[in-house]
Amino acid sequence: MISALAQYWIDKLVAGSPVGKALTLSVEDAEVDAITLAMPISEDIETMPGVIHGGILATLIDAAGAAASASGVVEADNATGGATTHLSVAYFTPARTDLAATAEVVHRTRTTTTTEVVVKDTQGNTVARGQVTSRIFH
Repeated sequence: MISALAQYWIDKLVAGSPVGKALTLSVEDAEVDAITLAMPISEDIETMPGVIHGGILATLIDAAGAAASASGVVEADNATGGATTHLSVAYFTPARTDLAATAEVVHRTRTTTTTEVVVKDTQGNTVARGQVTSRIFH
């Protein structure tokens, strides 16, 4: 079960951040070390009509990685925040529909996490994959 601190970080500092609000991110599923964020398509995030800008996909991957990293934080950790230290993205096909980014922490220490993220469209096609390394501050 996700701690109250982790839930706060996910809801307020990732999905509820100014960027999260601008992209209309929502948490679809949240467990320790596994998160799914949803993002609807809109004209505001398109690079050309009907195609989501690649930078927006990178931001979605970054946000999902941050949320997954936060999901394992507990009050006893005395964590004060976090930041992405490395982000890599591979694009496979144009993103043209609402998206879901599923992030899974594949390695966790007290101060860092490595998260694999898969972004799929509404037809279930993988449009991008990414890896996010996050630093947890204490």
